[in-house]
Parts: sequence; C-alpha cells; structure tokens
Amino acid sequence: MLGFEHYGMEWGMILIWLIPVLLIALVIRNVISGRDGKPERTSLDILEARYARGEIDRDAFLKRRADLTE
Repeated sequence: MLGFEHYGMEWGMILIWLIPVLLIALVIRNVISGRDGKPERTSLDILEARYARGEIDRDAFLKRRADLTE
C-alpha cells in the first residue's frame, strides 16, 4: 500500500509544479508574440487602405506616400 500512496503523491507534486510553469510559459509567449498575433499595420498600409476606400484622392495619396517614403 505504501507504494501506491507514494506514486499518487509524486504525480500530485508534478502537477502542482507543472501547471504554474505552463501558465507562465503561455503568458510569456503571448507577450512576446504581440497582442493578437497579428502584424501591426504600418502607416503606408493605412494610407493605401484609405486610398482604396476612396477617402483620399490620387494627388493626396501620392504626396503623402512621398512624405512617408523619404
């Protein structure tokens, strides 16, 4: 009987340490990979999207793109 009790206690101790270590690893991974894992949009991406939606005309787009790429 002592063998079974010791075996159960060993797995309990492993789980007690394994769960917090895994939680910390998940938190660190999420912080490193960014908020949602999505790449951040650059200002040029935003400008191109505004031009595609028709919010700005071609002249404004070309002027602002030249300002951003200088």
